[in-house]
Amino acid sequence: MTATRPAAPRLIVMGVSGVGKSTVASALAAALGVGFLDADDLHTAEAVQKMAAGDALTDADRLPWLTACGVALAAVPGGAVLACSALARRYRALLRDGAPTARFVELAADPDVVMARATAREGHFMPPALVASQFATWEPLGADEPGVSVDAHRRVDEIVADVLSRL
Repeated sequence: MTATRPAAPRLIVMGVSGVGKSTVASALAAALGVGFLDADDLHTAEAVQKMAAGDALTDADRLPWLTACGVALAAVPGGAVLACSALARRYRALLRDGAPTARFVELAADPDVVMARATAREGHFMPPALVASQFATWEPLGADEPGVSVDAHRRVDEIVADVLSRL
């Protein structure tokens, strides 16, 4: 009898800017022993400049980027964890077009907490002024979408333990 290998884990840690996606995704990747990808690194220079100027991205800006993110996630041998806003259901569908086995980890937090985190971080191109536009675009993970929603108000190690126990 031949042992079957479990599928390579492909997770997308999602949420609005400032919620802690990169921190949690990096910790999850380390816990799983897989690669870490940050969707911020896949933005075009034009998109980064637009956001840095305080302008929210449009679907025309986001769709090619999301397609590239899904393809990048699927391409990592052995699995990976991607930190990506994935704000709307249609965006998550695009990500899964590229990485069909991906599962989502939604980081849920109060807008005031996210705004405080976004204001406190240094060196990020996304200004805190765009957090409200992120919440306006946000569609919570649907019951029919593969993944879990977790409380992002907790410590990173607690979030990782919760995710690992639920996935």
